[in-house]
Amino acid sequence: MNEEQLSKRLEKVASYITKNERIADIGSDHAYLPCFAVKNQTASFAIAGEVVDGPFQSAQKQVRSSGLTEQIDVRKGNGLAVIEKKDAIDTIVIAGMGGTLIRTILEEGAAKLAGVTKLILQPNIAAWQLREWSEQNNWLITSEAILREDNKVYEIMVLAPSEKPVTWTKQEIFFGPCLLKEQSAIFKSKWRHEANTWQNIIQTISNNQPVSTENQAKIRELEHKIALVEDVLK
Repeated sequence: MNEEQLSKRLEKVASYITKNERIADIGSDHAYLPCFAVKNQTASFAIAGEVVDGPFQSAQKQVRSSGLTEQIDVRKGNGLAVIEKKDAIDTIVIAGMGGTLIRTILEEGAAKLAGVTKLILQPNIAAWQLREWSEQNNWLITSEAILREDNKVYEIMVLAPSEKPVTWTKQEIFFGPCLLKEQSAIFKSKWRHEANTWQNIIQTISNNQPVSTENQAKIRELEHKIALVEDVLK
C-alpha cells in the first residue's frame, strides 16, 4: 500500500471525500490517505494528525517524498487538538481505531467540530459506540459500508450534522441503519459468525458448573445479542 494504491479499506474511506474538501485525517499513520486525496484532487488541503512520534515522522517523510508539503500539513497532537479554526476543516476522517477510542476523540474534541460538515469514521470494533454518539450529538448517519479485507470485516460510516434530533432504534445502533436496510452478504456472514461465537462462549461458560453470578449475567447479555441477530436475519 502507498499513496498511489490504497488498501481496499482506505480506498472505500477515500471514496467519501468528494471535491476540493479540506480534510483532517486523525491517526494518519503514513499519511497515505491525505496524499491520495490531494493527488486525486478530492481534497484541496489536508492535516495529517499523529500522536505517536514514529508514525508522525513517517507521515512527514511521505508528504515530503510526494511533493505535497504545500497542501498537507503533518501535525503532532492528540486527536482533534491538531485542528485550528483558521484551517477551515470541513471533513474529518478517523479510521483504523476502536469505536470507543474514536468516540473519546470526538467527545474530547467536541469544540473542534464547529463548521465541520462531514465525519468519515471507520472503527475496527464497537461501531455501535459511534452510532450511539451520533444520536446523542445530533449527527445523522448518511451512508454506511461494510467490506471484507484480509479475512477481516470493516464498517465505515459517514455522518453529517443535523438540525433535527437524531434517533435510532436499538437495532439500528447495533447493526447500523443503512447496513440494516441493505443486509449485504458480508453483513449476514459477519453476524452469523458473531452469533455462533457467542453461542460457543455460552456453551463453554455453562460447562463450568456452578456458573457464577457474573457469568450468568454474561450469558444473559450474549443471549440478548443472539436474539437480536436472529430477529434481523430471520
